[in-house]
Amino acid sequence: MNSKLVKLVFFTPLTHADIVRKAMGDAGAGQMGNYSHCTFSSRGQGRFKPLKGAHPAIGKVGKLEIIEEERIETLCPREKVAAVINAIKRVHPYEELAYDIIPLLGEKDL
Repeated sequence: MNSKLVKLVFFTPLTHADIVRKAMGDAGAGQMGNYSHCTFSSRGQGRFKPLKGAHPAIGKVGKLEIIEEERIETLCPREKVAAVINAIKRVHPYEELAYDIIPLLGEKDL
C-alpha cells in the first residue's frame, strides 16, 4: 500500500452505480498497477427523510425513504481526490453526497 493514496467510500442508488464507477475511474480513481477502475461494492439499504427546503432526486419532502444502494470503495491518489469527487457529483443523483476519505498508511510507515 502507498501512503500517497486514500480510500474513497460513498453510497449511490443501484440505478447509478455503474455510471458513478465509470466517472470516478475516468477521473483517476481505482488505479492499481496495470489495472484501472478498480472498486469494491456491497449492497444495503439507505434511509433518509428530506426536510423542508430539500429538492430530493428520490422521494418526497417529509417522507422517510428506504432505497437500495451500493457502497462503493476505491483507492485514489491524494492529488486526484478533488477531481474524482467532482466527477462523482456530476453524475450522482443525490442533492447531498456523503463520502468518506480515509488516509492510508504504506508499509514504510509502519
